Amino acid sequence: MAIAWLFLPVDRTSVLERTGQGVAMSGRGLDGRVALVTGGSRGIGRGISEALAAAGAQVAVNYRSDESSAAATVESITAAGGVARSFAADVSIDEDVARLVQDVGESLGSIELLVNNAGIFDYGTHETTTAQLWRRTLDVNLTSAFLVSWAVKDEMISRGWGRIVNISSIAALRARPNSIAYAASKAGMTGLTKSLAEAVAGDGVRVNAVAPGLIATDILDGVDQSVLDSLVDATPLHRIGDPEDISGVVLFLLSDDSNFMTGQTLVASGGRVMLP
Repeated sequence: MAIAWLFLPVDRTSVLERTGQGVAMSGRGLDGRVALVTGGSRGIGRGISEALAAAGAQVAVNYRSDESSAAATVESITAAGGVARSFAADVSIDEDVARLVQDVGESLGSIELLVNNAGIFDYGTHETTTAQLWRRTLDVNLTSAFLVSWAVKDEMISRGWGRIVNISSIAALRARPNSIAYAASKAGMTGLTKSLAEAVAGDGVRVNAVAPGLIATDILDGVDQSVLDSLVDATPLHRIGDPEDISGVVLFLLSDDSNFMTGQTLVASGGRVMLP
């Protein structure tokens, strides 16, 4: 059963192409809002960028070095009638973040929706995790979310409205002895989400998180097929998720449909992790 699912072709077409609706998907309180998606040019980030544009948001697609992927994401959005711009920045560096927020403001307007998606993954056990790997993983996966959130939160507070969604992982919710730094960084994202959410709740700013399970992105390209088989076997829905499985949850948390939610982490793992 699991193998049959795995060999189904992954649908790489964009949200905009598959829905055929383009910006007609507005009406969830996102139409015309300015959104920044860090790491927004590939994988889950691209799915989120395209879904936001389909909902009517103006999307700032952040990338660190892959300019061609960012251009492709922007092209897919604009071809469907959406609004998007790409912005190069390493969001783990203070100066880059300050420049990014300024550039987005000058190009699209003040950031109202923030999705902290930038992240890296490396295997590392208790024997192989170096201090360098640890620092780099936490810088990209956790410190970046802190830096960008802090760069936009004050203006959200002064405006009395803002939405932040952090992309965590089910690695934050279970032991991951083969990727210790990654698991720690994602667990930290959960703590950041809760703490910031309570701090700014009275100011009209909501902060939530999504914890994806196994998702079909290029991070799986080098994974052995037998490992993928075992992971699918351990997933009750018996499949690998698509980026669109995550972008739908993100849009829910950004939209007016979740106005009574803050400080929450929603798990989208095909049932692999079931919270009480």
